[in-house]
Amino acid sequence: QVQLVESGGGLVQAGGSLRLSCAASGRTFSNYAMGWFRQAPGKERDFVAAINWNGGSTTYADSVKGRFTISRGNAKNTVYLQMNSLKPEDTAVYYCAGRYYSTTSYRANEYDYWGQGTQVTVSS
Repeated sequence: QVQLVESGGGLVQAGGSLRLSCAASGRTFSNYAMGWFRQAPGKERDFVAAINWNGGSTTYADSVKGRFTISRGNAKNTVYLQMNSLKPEDTAVYYCAGRYYSTTSYRANEYDYWGQGTQVTVSS
């Protein structure tokens, strides 16, 4: 089992920045590719970004490319999502997810473990 706990969400004005963190405990963190997803009220859970086991490969949703950066610190068992130039449409609950494969995926059903989510609200 892997436990994931997100933090860093909050309220920010449009154009501002936030950094989300996801702390992992349990099995060997470096065996897992990690991803960030988000879900706005009344909408499906959407892919945001993913990173492979050693941080050498990342992938992003088109809507966040150039604004968001995913990274990981395996020594700290933590994955991060740096969010810059935030827009009101980025408002959602953000979830961290772990996948017991080294490679990334944008499909939510290919992730094995999920955190409880952290709310990000961007005001206009």
